[in-house]
Amino acid sequence: MNEHMGLHQQSGSSYFLLYTAAVILIMALLGYWYANKWNKENTSKLKKEQKAALKQKMKKMRMAAHLLLSVSIIVVIVHFAKDLGKEYDVDTLNLKAAIEVTEDKNYGAEHSDDPVSYEMEIPTSGTHSPHDLKFGFYTEKPANEMLVHNLEHGDIIIHYRPGAEAQIIEQLKYFVNFREAGAGILAVPDEDIPAGKEVVVTAWTKTMELAEYDETKIATFIYEYINEGPEKIPAQIRRGGGTM
Repeated sequence: MNEHMGLHQQSGSSYFLLYTAAVILIMALLGYWYANKWNKENTSKLKKEQKAALKQKMKKMRMAAHLLLSVSIIVVIVHFAKDLGKEYDVDTLNLKAAIEVTEDKNYGAEHSDDPVSYEMEIPTSGTHSPHDLKFGFYTEKPANEMLVHNLEHGDIIIHYRPGAEAQIIEQLKYFVNFREAGAGILAVPDEDIPAGKEVVVTAWTKTMELAEYDETKIATFIYEYINEGPEKIPAQIRRGGGTM
């Protein structure tokens, strides 16, 4: 991950706006707390001048708290509006990195509701479930039978090691936003990743094993093989996967 190629900018620093909003919100809450405290202290025991001064002080603090609260809300809106405005264009993944891809045997594409015993630890074809999965990042590995169905429709599956470092997890959460027609990306934890490998990326009858995480190679693989499965489904039908 030494080359960031401007592809992914949701690093820890991308959450700066949220951190800032949280700090501002805490300041606003402290302002309300002090204003309330001073209001309770403004009793009949105080002299008229003291009461007037404390009331003015409380008023200013409450106004400052209102302002800080408004600013924190605006910062949060800006953060999420920024993310919503992002475009995930597969063409930006065309990084032309040198990748080694295994051409796997095609074990067919029959449908079955029964469990399947696959020839490969991380299968890229074969009999599979009639149901596919939604695109996205997974914290628990779905059944291989469903993952293979996704591959049939041209999806890319990124298999990562459970317990992967936060920076890798964050990058994978970025990749799963990409779409090409009716195909998408899934990232799943997988204990079947071969020893000495950190990530395995698959498409229909295609496997790329990486000893070290490399976002440029993953991006290139996605660009090369997304939506290249034997059964292409229009985007308006799949709608993010999990519809078949």
